[in-house]
Amino acid sequence: MSQSGPSIYVVDDDVSVREAVGGLVRSVGLRAETFSSAREFLAKPRAEVPSCLVLDVQLPGMSGLDLQQELANAACRIPIIFLTGRGDIPMSVRAMKAGALEFFTKPLDEERLLESIRRGIAQDRRVRRPPGVIPHGFEGIAGTSGALATVLHQVEIVAPTEATVLIRGETGTGKELIARAIHSRSPRSPRPLVSVNCAATPPSLIASELFGHEKGAFTGALQRRLGRFELAAGGTLFLDEVGELSAEIQIALLRVLQEREFERVGGTTPIRADVRVVAATNRDLEAAIIAGTFRRDLYYRLNVFPIEIPPLRERREDVRELSMYFLDRYASRAGTMIRSISSKSLESLEAYPWPGNVRELQNVIERSVIGCETDELSVDESSLKRHATLQPTERSLSPGQCPSSESEPVATSHPLTPATLKETERDAILRALHATNWVVGGPRGAANVLGLKRTTLQFRMRRLGIAPAASA
Repeated sequence: MSQSGPSIYVVDDDVSVREAVGGLVRSVGLRAETFSSAREFLAKPRAEVPSCLVLDVQLPGMSGLDLQQELANAACRIPIIFLTGRGDIPMSVRAMKAGALEFFTKPLDEERLLESIRRGIAQDRRVRRPPGVIPHGFEGIAGTSGALATVLHQVEIVAPTEATVLIRGETGTGKELIARAIHSRSPRSPRPLVSVNCAATPPSLIASELFGHEKGAFTGALQRRLGRFELAAGGTLFLDEVGELSAEIQIALLRVLQEREFERVGGTTPIRADVRVVAATNRDLEAAIIAGTFRRDLYYRLNVFPIEIPPLRERREDVRELSMYFLDRYASRAGTMIRSISSKSLESLEAYPWPGNVRELQNVIERSVIGCETDELSVDESSLKRHATLQPTERSLSPGQCPSSESEPVATSHPLTPATLKETERDAILRALHATNWVVGGPRGAANVLGLKRTTLQFRMRRLGIAPAASA
């Protein structure tokens, strides 16, 4: 594995510890430089500042704590992880109060140390990167636009945390790539990233898919099966198209997010859910809440840290770099010598509205590479012109546009007016009231079905002129 990217400096007078930590860092593809003392670290000229410093407390001459103070006095903000041969509580308290990232007692827990180093790198990136600069190393993501830089900056902010993330964007904008970037930059990256397409899984099977089932739980359940929550233990669960979940599964998912536990289908034993959830949707969930098809309380649980991916037509400056990225990928796979895209084709690509977003651009470049017989790629402009007359795909972040799934994009949309929004809300409330025999409150009442407080539902009923029945 090649050493590239962030550099980690290790300062320890014990050569065995120094080389062991350096080797551990290099084994995961990072650069490591080692020093035997604080003075050696300070004296050696270098052109870069490390992304993280692994520092022994007890050093000859200047101690690790003194070096920490020296760096602080020089306004050099390097994330520091302390190592010590003995568990000295006052010393660790002093180090943490001075801003240390972590304090480890030898012998070291290698996995925990690597997790702390990754957190230090993420912290260093947030401190040092100038606004508007796109960080490197986001696999499959290319572009130079300010809009993309904003999205990636949000990824770096939230990745080291445990916050639940809701990624929103049209079909084909790359929501799963953003989910993978969050996972890869999180302390959970050594553990699995497990994906579930909620729209592609039949409603009758989604509970088993998510939570697993016990043998004999239903016809065909011949043996116990682990669900995605268990398979993702310690890692990240990506729920793609979360807006397609049924009301029953929404309730089950809400319970997992609230209580951090679940049971397999047909089981009674609670299972701890040590999982970070990242969800994505191309639906307008606010409109779905008003329509009564998505729970308000689940929405708030998922929407802790929202990330909105702009459509490609709103960041056309990314088209050129994305086109070259896909050209390199597919030319390499095809074993061809294509090295560039014609200027005329690039102009056409940049002018096209891209209703299918990045996924459509990817398909266009792949198709063009297959048919190319020269070292310069030309795109079939007539094909683009035929599609340019179509309206863009669903503008999922605008009110009223709720396509059924990513696999079924729509070409046109009809935005809801205030009047139709009011009627939609009224219809949703009436459906819930009829379904619950006009019971407003309680666990089986209409308010719970809609994910509202009883008082909120009563207020909306009065505003919409819905008279409560005697049994309510």
